[in-house]
Amino acid sequence: MNHQKRHFVLLHIFLLLASLSIYAQKDYKLWLQYDKITKQAFVAEYSNSINGIISLENTETSKIASRELETGLTGMLGNKINVISKIEGDNKIIIGSKSSLNAEIQNTLNADFEKINEEGFIIKSAALKNKKYIIITGKKDIGVLYGVYTFLRLIQTNKSIQNLNIVDAPKTNIRILNHWDNLDRTVERGYAGFSLWNWQKLPDFIDQRYIDYARANASIGINGTVLTNVNANALILTPQYLEKVEALAAVFRPYGIKVYLTARFSAPIEIGGLKTADPKDIAVANWWKEKVKEIYKRIPDFGGFLVKANSEGQPGPQNYGRDHVDGANMLADAVAPFGGVIMWRAFVYSEHDANDRAKQAFAEFQPYDGKFKDNVIVQVKNGAIDFQPREPFHPLFGAMPKTPLMMEFQITQEYLGFSTHLVFLPKLFQEVLESDTYQKGKGSTVAKVIDGSLNPHKLTGIAGVSNIGNDINWTGHPFAQANWYGFGRLAWNPYLDSEVIADEWLRCTFSNDENFLKPVKKMMIESREAVVNYMTPLGLHHIMDTGHHYGPGPWVSNLSRPEWNPTYYHKADKNGIGFDRSKTGTNATAQYAPEAGNIFDNVETCPEKDLLWFHHVSWDYKLKNGQTLWNGLALKYQEGVNQVQEMQNTWNKTEKYIDSERFKEVQMLLEIQYKEAKWWRDACLLYFQQFSGKELPKGVEKTTQSLDYFQSLKFPFAPGN
Repeated sequence: MNHQKRHFVLLHIFLLLASLSIYAQKDYKLWLQYDKITKQAFVAEYSNSINGIISLENTETSKIASRELETGLTGMLGNKINVISKIEGDNKIIIGSKSSLNAEIQNTLNADFEKINEEGFIIKSAALKNKKYIIITGKKDIGVLYGVYTFLRLIQTNKSIQNLNIVDAPKTNIRILNHWDNLDRTVERGYAGFSLWNWQKLPDFIDQRYIDYARANASIGINGTVLTNVNANALILTPQYLEKVEALAAVFRPYGIKVYLTARFSAPIEIGGLKTADPKDIAVANWWKEKVKEIYKRIPDFGGFLVKANSEGQPGPQNYGRDHVDGANMLADAVAPFGGVIMWRAFVYSEHDANDRAKQAFAEFQPYDGKFKDNVIVQVKNGAIDFQPREPFHPLFGAMPKTPLMMEFQITQEYLGFSTHLVFLPKLFQEVLESDTYQKGKGSTVAKVIDGSLNPHKLTGIAGVSNIGNDINWTGHPFAQANWYGFGRLAWNPYLDSEVIADEWLRCTFSNDENFLKPVKKMMIESREAVVNYMTPLGLHHIMDTGHHYGPGPWVSNLSRPEWNPTYYHKADKNGIGFDRSKTGTNATAQYAPEAGNIFDNVETCPEKDLLWFHHVSWDYKLKNGQTLWNGLALKYQEGVNQVQEMQNTWNKTEKYIDSERFKEVQMLLEIQYKEAKWWRDACLLYFQQFSGKELPKGVEKTTQSLDYFQSLKFPFAPGN
């Protein structure tokens, strides 16, 4: 190659890489874009109100807060915003925790300080000696940091900052991501690349991603991270790994994030040289106490352990004739002197139990109410099966008044098309949180169970199974970032509306242009229902293919455990379809408070969205819209496909409002979603049609493929196994 040609090629490569890094950064920055404000009225208001930052503290957290404020404001206002340490001048932002404020400011805010906890914050417009200031404060520096992110969000979303009077605090104590990350950097049910944690390079190499991860979490109030998979590996508790965990904890600490680990119950045998892991064995209890001391010596603010025990083959106390209380309380005693917490998962079901799988967690855990130690919180999935596109709320919520229960949502889309499908999950989260348990009469919502207001508890929490990997855009799909964001916002305040969350996220991530916002927000809000429609309408559930959970598999009936087979759940036959959980069936409805149970139990009052979850219904059963069940089911599948097509049409009109890279990325992913929605519709309807014996109703597209074709498909490339 001659010199000129080589120069041209090198220049081309350089420009390509440069362009990639610019656009990758857009994707990488999540909802912290800090793009320049374009509406002149807001530019004028913000510029007139902000001409500097006064930072009164010098802790690591307060330095992060002032740096974030400086970066965000400089980016959005287009001119350098300086930071000083002394109160002077006019139209400045004062940041600092309560102890750093002078007596005049403290006295002004005393009543507000009484309304917040140690993580809460106050954002207030104030006049001091005839000078105007915006004060961002809290009892602790972490509250100030949360306040700074909230203030920046006001500007990102083009809100007025005149006469500010915001007093806010989180409604739950533990707001945590559960990473299902393995030590080899694979991620179980991970659809966004490999694990963030590069164990080989730690502790000496601190990847910038660790800092950016902490920053993103702090911006939405997440204060904990479980680094390792619930299907745990005992090696994480050995010194060579704890040294690496210590390095991550040091990165996260100034952002208010505690590190937690998963405890493999058999660790005393696997890495401790003991012959048993019996929780009643003194040597076992002492081994855990010594291990915990070792961890806290390295990480004084270590959060505690998340435990999956006696579930899906994981070891646990039942291996030794003990129960969940024995196991959880033994670990609770080990971490109690250090202020640690045990999060004990209630996701249990056994191949030896012939009972309806949906009943097993309740049957196993509800009798233990009030028997766990004070520093144990029981972590319960949102529904009784397993993160399905739609499930009724878990009957344990409200049924264990003497035990703190922690919500477990799945942010990663294991059963919702992975990171190739656009599904706005805060809509699902809100549906669950608003559900009424009736455990203390009408209005006893799941949210009130979670935040401890229904039955007062010292410990409260909400966990989300992470959808984060090392993809440039973190989550595999640009819109999957909204699920991480929305989880954090709802963990802070379980009463937030998902439409408010969608609006915030779109404005911070893409654009404040109403012509973009209105249609795309509508698309997001409807996206979850679309997925339910083309996958599991009218209460169907667990009909995905085996192992990888990719695509439909309603025909699967050959797995070793009955409750792993889709045929166990839909029970389609010539008489109808659905799982009878009413009094005439497994009586799962009796696990709910009578008011809720009676609604579900009666086929006439059961919400149609849950119909086939609770009832086996004839193909000719008349739905509320007058359609037969068969026609209604088929039309729901078609509606889901149509909704994805509408999402495509909506997105295709947004090109002029956003960068071309993210526009094209979402466009391609929506095309995959459209193809897969049709695949779900065609495969499921062909299979169920064998039993109904009925023609497809008018309006439902006929497939050109046979059922044999769909049953023959194999997916060796499906990620996340």
